[in-house]
Parts: sequence; structure tokens; C-alpha cells
Amino acid sequence: MSSIAWVALGLALLVAGAELLVRGASRLARAVGVSPLVIGLTVVAYGTSAPELAVNVKAGLAGQADIAVGNAVGSNIYNVLLILGVSALVVPLAVSMRLVRLDVPIMIGVSALAWFLALDGGIGRADGTLLLAGCVAYTAFALAKGRHECASADEKTKVTGGRAVGFAILFVLAGLGLLVVGAGWLVDGAAGLARALGVSELVIGLTIVAAGTSLPETATSIVAAARGERDIAVGNIVGSNIFNVLAVLGIAGAVSGNVPVSAAAMRFDIPVMIAVAVACLPIFFTGGRISRWEGALFTAYYVAYVTYLVLAASHHDLLSAFSAAMLWFALPATALGIGLSLYYAAKVREIKK
Repeated sequence: MSSIAWVALGLALLVAGAELLVRGASRLARAVGVSPLVIGLTVVAYGTSAPELAVNVKAGLAGQADIAVGNAVGSNIYNVLLILGVSALVVPLAVSMRLVRLDVPIMIGVSALAWFLALDGGIGRADGTLLLAGCVAYTAFALAKGRHECASADEKTKVTGGRAVGFAILFVLAGLGLLVVGAGWLVDGAAGLARALGVSELVIGLTIVAAGTSLPETATSIVAAARGERDIAVGNIVGSNIFNVLAVLGIAGAVSGNVPVSAAAMRFDIPVMIAVAVACLPIFFTGGRISRWEGALFTAYYVAYVTYLVLAASHHDLLSAFSAAMLWFALPATALGIGLSLYYAAKVREIKK
């Protein structure tokens, strides 16, 4: 079968799997009495991050540290900038204040924790165990808080019976299965092509593998946004990013004993991951939604990030000019735009009071 046929079939499976997963997650939330946001942050997010987990365990055991680190870090950058960006372009995304006050700060915190743990040169077994413990604690906390919030708001849905829950779980598992298979077919060909062109493993991990293993999140969030399940769309991304650091990097470190982190990743890619996590706060805070212009901004920054990686990998003459343009024009202009949005949002709240 030709590469084009594999790509087409993989995309078809991704769309079908995302549709089943979103339907199942929505039904599961209603059946067990938690909000769609909590299901998005946990069940959907962890399920769609299964490819990242599989790739990192395999890469860690094979000693491919750059693939393991690049996959987790690159996936988090891809999730925020491209998936949220494209999803917001499809339809502006309403953002729960719980995300702004709790889950996004946790995402920022665990991203910074990964950088701190890697200061000694890698993610060791003790580091991995600590991250895994954090994942268990976050999951338990998120589910408990979600049920409490639904109960206090008198939104708790009575469980409709084992059959309803069983069908919802079946939809979720079937959707996840299709997503994983479809993403795998797309990733293998792309990674092989990149290696044939002489691209480094770190760049492959940060771009092709990261994007490929994030295809389940991509399809799920876009389909969820289009279907009006915006809590699932946004919760999926935030929860996946938390899971990628705590569980994906954690298991890779715990299983392999040590996942070395390159100086290049410490200097540039992990700080970028932290920066895009921090960037969510003001954008999520303004107006309680991600508007289309903010989605376009996120998408443009992902294109700029990949462009930088390609120019750096090829040692292109345009690299210095591109870096200067980003540093002295694009970033200040973005900061000014976000600052004005925050000022406008604060004024609107004052008027409403």
C-alpha cells in the first residue's frame, strides 16, 4: 500500500476515533456524575496521551533519550500552540475559571518541575517516581473535586445504570483504539522520511513524533469544539500536558533508570514549553474564552517554532534574522496585545460590578 493510502486511512481512523471518544466521554460524564471538564482533564486526556507514553517507554528502553524528551516536550508545545489554536479557529472556546485558577497553574508548575529535575543532566529513577506520584495525586484530586463541584452546584447526574456506563466506556475504548492505530500509521512513515533526510533525533522527536503522537489530541479537541463540547476540547489539552510531564516522562525515567536531557533541550525547548504554558493564563483569563484571534496567534507561533527548528537544524543563513525578528518584533507585539486584552477585560469586569 502506498504512503498516500496509509496517510488517508490513518486520517480516516483519527476522525472516526475522535468522534467515538467525544461521544463516549460526554455520556460517561453524565452517567457517573462529574463534569465534562473533569472527564476531559483525566479520561480523555490520559487516553489520547497513550501514544506519547508508548513511544517514550520504547525510546527510554532503547536509549533514545532525545526522542523521549523531545516527544514529551514537543507534544506539550504542539498541544497548546497548534491544537488549541486550530480548535479556537474552528469555534471560540469557552474556558472554565477552574482551569484558570487551578489546572493551568498546575500545568505551569509541573512544566517548571521537569526543568528543575533535569538540571542534573537527566530524569532519573527517583525523579520519575516523584513525577508518577504527582500524577496519581493530581488524578485523585481532579476526580474528587469534580464530583464535589457537581454536587455543590446541584449538577450531579444520577448514574443511569451499568448498561449506560458500559456503553460509554465501550465508546471511549473504541475511539482510543482507532486514534492510536491511525496515529501510528502516520508517524512511522514521517519519521522514516525525516531520518532519510538526515534530520537529528531531537528535531524528529520535537516535531514529527511529537505531532504524530499528538494526533489523537488534535482530532479529539477539534471534533469536540465542533460538536460544542468545549470543556472536553480545552480540558483534553491541559490534562494531556500535565500527563505528558508527570506520567510520560515519569514512566520513561522510572523504567529506564535515567533519561538524559540534552543541553539544547534545557536551553531552548523546555523553556519554550514553560513559556507557552504561562501564556495560557492571560489568554484564558481575558473574557473567559479563547477567541479566534488568539487561536490564530497560537497557530502562528507554532509555525514560527517549527521554522526555527528547521533553520537551526540546517544551519541556514536566515536563522539569525528570523531569531531577531521574533525577539524584537513578534514577542513584544504579542505581549502588548495580551496586555491590552487584560486591561480591557479588567475594565469590563469593573463596569459589570
